Formats: sequence, structure tokens, C-alpha cells
Amino acid sequence: MIRVILAEDQAMVRGALASLLGLEPDIEVVGEAATGDDAVEVTDRTRPDIVLLDIEMPGMDGIAAAAEIRRRHPECQVMILTTFGRPGYLRRAMEAGAAAFLVKDSPARELAAAIRRVRDGERVVDPGLAAAALSAGPNPLSPREREVLAAGADGSTIGDISRLLHLSEGTVRNYLSSAIQKTAARNRIEAAQKARTHGWL
Repeated sequence: MIRVILAEDQAMVRGALASLLGLEPDIEVVGEAATGDDAVEVTDRTRPDIVLLDIEMPGMDGIAAAAEIRRRHPECQVMILTTFGRPGYLRRAMEAGAAAFLVKDSPARELAAAIRRVRDGERVVDPGLAAAALSAGPNPLSPREREVLAAGADGSTIGDISRLLHLSEGTVRNYLSSAIQKTAARNRIEAAQKARTHGWL
């Protein structure tokens, strides 16, 4: 029996996935979570074989949760199941240790088959997304640039970002300027929007 946890913030989607997977004779849903933080906690408690994670969840997102779960439980495999088929997300998910990256509009039978393949040690990636990720190239932003850009995406002032990240205002300006240049944007709000669209944030 393959023991699976579902982490998805939309209760209706989570319930539907649990019901569909429950029909499979060799898959058992042993836990559910609505946030990335909950997913880590439920994994600690239930020790599943596989955790299915959405990317966009409140608090810790799915990619951060994937990295934390893999750090704590290297024997547990992580699969990303998302609405947002962005090339940058795929790269970040693989860097975080995800064994699979699938979009939610895949048929249920494909999801069950992917779970079995991951259990058997395979890596499973949506083919269209893999091609898009290869053509898009790597994320041009450094981890620090991503952090500063994300912190300022809501319109926070340089001072706010500086205090939040414990950086000098001059350093914050330098990172923002570099991020704006790398994304070919006119300002930091546009830079953040472009980075989100590509899945770089």
C-alpha cells in the first residue's frame, strides 16, 4: 500500500483528490493539510511514502514545504501538483527535491500512475512543462534578489524591506535595482509581476 498525504488549501479540490485516490486499490490517503506548515507537521506525524503538494498555499508555500519535508524525511518522496504550470516553478521544485511536477488538469488515472512511478524511483514531469522550462532558461535572479523583490512586491517602502530582512537601505536598493535590470522591468512592482509570471518568485 502506498501511503499518501494531500496538501491543498482548497478543501473541495483536496476532498475530490482524496476521493479519487481512495478508489485505487494500492493507494491510501493517510493525511491531509491546508498549508505548507501543516503538510510538514502531518508528514512528521504519519511518515507517508509520498506527499502531494500544491504550490500556492498560505504560509509556507509548496516548494518551501517540499524542501523542508525532504530535509527531515529523505525517504519520503514529494510530488508537486499545481494549477500554475510555470517553468520557473518546475526548476525551483526540482531544486527542492521534488520527484514529480504535474498540472491539476491531468486525468485522475495519470495521477495514480505517477504516484506508482514515483514510488518505484522514477521522476515524473509534465512533458509540456518540461519543454517550456528548457526553452525559458534558468532563473536570472539570485536568492537574495528574489527575497528582496518578494518583500517589496506589496508596495512596502525601502525602509520596511530593510527592517524586515535586516539589510541596509542601500543594500536593498542595490538588490532591487539588479532585479529590475535582470527582468527588463520599469520598476520593482513590474519586476515582481514578471518574476511571478515566470515562476521565479
